[in-house]
Amino acid sequence: MRLDDKRPFIPLSIAVLTVSDTRTPADDRSGDTLVERLEKAGHRLGARAIVPDDRDAIRSQVESWTKDKGIDVVITTGGTGFTGRDVTPEALEPLFEKRMDGFSEVFHRISYDKIGTSTIQSRATGGVANATFIFVLPGSPGACRDAWDGILAAQLDYRHMPCNFVEIMPRLDEHLKRK
Repeated sequence: MRLDDKRPFIPLSIAVLTVSDTRTPADDRSGDTLVERLEKAGHRLGARAIVPDDRDAIRSQVESWTKDKGIDVVITTGGTGFTGRDVTPEALEPLFEKRMDGFSEVFHRISYDKIGTSTIQSRATGGVANATFIFVLPGSPGACRDAWDGILAAQLDYRHMPCNFVEIMPRLDEHLKRK
């Protein structure tokens, strides 16, 4: 893995959604972690919101962002556990046109190195909907750091070689152009 300095950095517009019944803008540490990292990397915060652990509210917010041509990526934090209110994967996976199984696998590998077998208590997932990448992360600042630092920082950087998500973004909606 390397950065190709001959390629320009292409800033993306990234929306951050915190899923929680208890978080507010004043204490949303996971959302703050993601915003800090994406802005430090040179990307733009396209939107930010907090919604309760409610399937319809989660799906509605993310779906509206995927239909917004000004949003390239959606990252959610929270609701990936096993309790009754943890419904983020159930809310978002039906939107996926393509699942990203490798994201979950790599996330769990990175997480295992830090927290051991406790990583199995997360149902982190990812996919593509409406030509928008969606990453579903656990609701802890540590998990957000791990996902950003270990996966997303590189994959959302056009300079990252041998390949990255940015270079395929123009082709994500090819199926919509076929007639």
